[in-house]
Amino acid sequence: MSKRILIVEDETDLAQILAEYLQRDGFVATTIADGLLAMAELRQAPPDLLLLDLMLPGMDGIAILRELRKTSELPVIMVTARTEEIDRLLGLELGADDYICKPYSPREVVARVKTVLRRAQPASAASAASGSASASGSLLEIDADTMQARVAGKNLELTPKEFRLLQTLAAKPGRVFSRAQLLDALYADNLEVSERAIDSHLKNLRKKLAPAFPDEEPIRSIYGVGFAFESFAS
Repeated sequence: MSKRILIVEDETDLAQILAEYLQRDGFVATTIADGLLAMAELRQAPPDLLLLDLMLPGMDGIAILRELRKTSELPVIMVTARTEEIDRLLGLELGADDYICKPYSPREVVARVKTVLRRAQPASAASAASGSASASGSLLEIDADTMQARVAGKNLELTPKEFRLLQTLAAKPGRVFSRAQLLDALYADNLEVSERAIDSHLKNLRKKLAPAFPDEEPIRSIYGVGFAFESFAS
């Protein structure tokens, strides 16, 4: 079945060109020029990948991405002429999977779409195959089937990438993971994603774990090496 690509771009001529190039490569491409309409479409019929312009009428790309990441790990490629936003878009704050700067070649966009879709596929399969996990005697329970993590029976409100990060660390308590190894766990192909994205995900994950471990640090930083999860008995 052909992958569905949603192009959210208010330059209609450019959006149409992108759609034609994607269709030539076997994708089903739909274009929307307004941010609010795009958000409604994403809720009703999510595509396989979102090509999202930064500057949009109705609701800008950053607001759309922020809202989307509350509940979804849908692959997103941001399109921007504002290079100062790149770090934020790649995951330091918002969690985009890739970015493309204007002006660009439509062929480059098609290549990036293929790369991100390949990257997303094995990551999803790995999560589904991993099953439920719980360290012996630990307060933490992880259910990969529902993508839920609980501490002492209370659900943690995690984004998909925060969940996968916690799942990776908690699967082997005490093991030290480098940034590169954690990046591999979150992105099957990390060539286009900065290792600094891991720091942002870890920071947010630690904040969400802190109320459950008020006197402990469940994720240790080992200077110059990486990070490790400590299993605390109930």
